[in-house]
Amino acid sequence: MEENIKEILFDLVSRKQFRQLKEKLCDMNEFDIASFMEELDSEKQIIVFRMLPKELASDVFACLEVDTQGHIINGITDKELAYIIEELYVDDAVDMLEELPATVVKRVLQNAAPSTRLQINEFLKYPENSAGSIMTAEYIGLKKSMTVEEAFAYIRKHGYDKETIYTCYVMDAKRMLEGVVTVKDLLMSDYEVKMEDIMDTNVIKAVTTDDKEEIADLFNKYDLLSLPVVDHENRLVGIVTIDDAVDVMEEEATEDFEKMAAMHPSEKPYLKTGVFELAKNRIVWLLVLMISSMLTGGILTRYEDAFKVMPLLVSFVPMLTDTGGNAGSQSSTMIIRGMTIGEIASSDILKVIWKEARVSVIVGIILGAVNFIRLVAQYPGQPLVALTVVLALFATVFVAKVIGGMLPIAAKKLHLDPAIMAAPLITTIVDAVSLVIYFQIAVELLHIK
Repeated sequence: MEENIKEILFDLVSRKQFRQLKEKLCDMNEFDIASFMEELDSEKQIIVFRMLPKELASDVFACLEVDTQGHIINGITDKELAYIIEELYVDDAVDMLEELPATVVKRVLQNAAPSTRLQINEFLKYPENSAGSIMTAEYIGLKKSMTVEEAFAYIRKHGYDKETIYTCYVMDAKRMLEGVVTVKDLLMSDYEVKMEDIMDTNVIKAVTTDDKEEIADLFNKYDLLSLPVVDHENRLVGIVTIDDAVDVMEEEATEDFEKMAAMHPSEKPYLKTGVFELAKNRIVWLLVLMISSMLTGGILTRYEDAFKVMPLLVSFVPMLTDTGGNAGSQSSTMIIRGMTIGEIASSDILKVIWKEARVSVIVGIILGAVNFIRLVAQYPGQPLVALTVVLALFATVFVAKVIGGMLPIAAKKLHLDPAIMAAPLITTIVDAVSLVIYFQIAVELLHIK
């Protein structure tokens, strides 16, 4: 929403010009209205919400943050609440109820129609993060004995409140999923043709207990707009639509980013999370990494005598550890991304190691050559020092890239999230390894005791 439009809306609210405000809001998209409402104080949120036409109000409600939804539920009448619940898609209602306090959930269910309440309760039984928890019951289900003409009549009658009508699902008398048919198939067929003659029986589907990450992968792999969800007896119970799959992808990407940054994942937006909770989410990994970094200090202490003999060696430590950490982070980031989108499987670990080893040789030679020229020019008469640094740099890059490529896959094999093997942890491991390599080479080449 443009800033000047938002300023006009705020001005109308402050001057209590609610009639003009209503006219402006009715011409806006429900997402923009929700965004505007989120910036109002709690009292004005309810005033603005109650002035919206009923149909627009239910669409806006679905776009609001859960905290705002709960506040509005507490501020409207039972009649208004009942209308909103009936207008919401079941999956949106379920998402909301999973986050709201028990007292608010109780009031919502009390004001829902018996059929809606039954559907919501059915969905709430499915495990968290399963296909059943994100599916919706608003789909077009056709019988295989229907003709194209009968199918069109059914869609016209029942399609208004469905999430999608482009893909229809064909079932037998016992609701067993037998095929899918698109509106394009119907339009291109004669009215007398039956569903069983034009439906596609090769159905891509999910089971209610499948993990929602797997559902998102199916959408990504097959470019789906919707996906049927069946129970363990192949009865159709709902569908997952592309908007829900995108939400899952965004949620998982955010979680991975937080883990890669060494933080405990949080479902709350940053600005709505308290400082103590943010600190709690970060402190555990910071403690782990701080304690593990003590290993680096122990290595430096072990080679203290080498520093005394040749203090110049210490000046190259930051360059080696930083380069090693960056090299390992590059590899781990690429591998984590590849595993997330399905390009790399756990069985590809040897291919990954072989590829990263070859990449590290090329990168290591180039970095080593550049450093050798710089060191020879900067420290004339000390070619062995330059050679020591270059060999240590090459070995560090090689080890870092191999470790960075291998650890995320190893984590997956151990049923851990590969994202935890990201930059901070890789850097800590590589720092220790690179220091050992560096000082061992220095001891051997420079004959330091």
